[in-house]
Amino acid sequence: MTKKKERVIAYIDGFNLYFGMKEAAFTKFRWLNVKKLVESLLLPHQELLDVKYFTSRVNNNPEKQKRQSTYIEALESVDIKIYYGNYQDSSTECKRCGHNWRTAKEKMTDVNIATKIMVDAFRNEYDMAMLISGDSDLTPPIKEVHNLFKDKRVFIAFPPKRQNSSMKLVAKGSMTIGRKKILAAQFDDEVISKSGYVLRIPKEWK
Repeated sequence: MTKKKERVIAYIDGFNLYFGMKEAAFTKFRWLNVKKLVESLLLPHQELLDVKYFTSRVNNNPEKQKRQSTYIEALESVDIKIYYGNYQDSSTECKRCGHNWRTAKEKMTDVNIATKIMVDAFRNEYDMAMLISGDSDLTPPIKEVHNLFKDKRVFIAFPPKRQNSSMKLVAKGSMTIGRKKILAAQFDDEVISKSGYVLRIPKEWK
């Protein structure tokens, strides 16, 4: 008899991946086809059922908003599902000089990922959840999946510069994504959107 393949769903923390790549000086590789990246991490006995990408819409910066929208449309062109948190502007004041500067925080991504991983486990949607994140806030849901579902596992593919020891301890398998994998998983310079438009890599990303 042919053995059934291990069903895999990938859950990608978009900002954690982005900032890990930025810290590793991989900024020329931002036109990243994350579905192709995930496929390159699979073993022969595994099959990819879905890729879920978690992010937040940036605001108050039209150029960044335009680049992000183009990239999200490129992801959707290969059937990646997008889930949004909140991108909140705030300000920070220097207590010494009184100077204020704008900062931004991304909210809800970790909660959204944890919820989807748990709900999909209860619905028996996967055998293995491949989590691409180094956010330690996701440690508790990983533990709970393993406690509640003995036949399921969460495997972590850490973004560059984002390896986390607490997550590694509770995961059932982990690795760190390297430069070679990211370089090999780039979109073509032009991508056709689902609506038929040509999407081009932002010139700042070349």
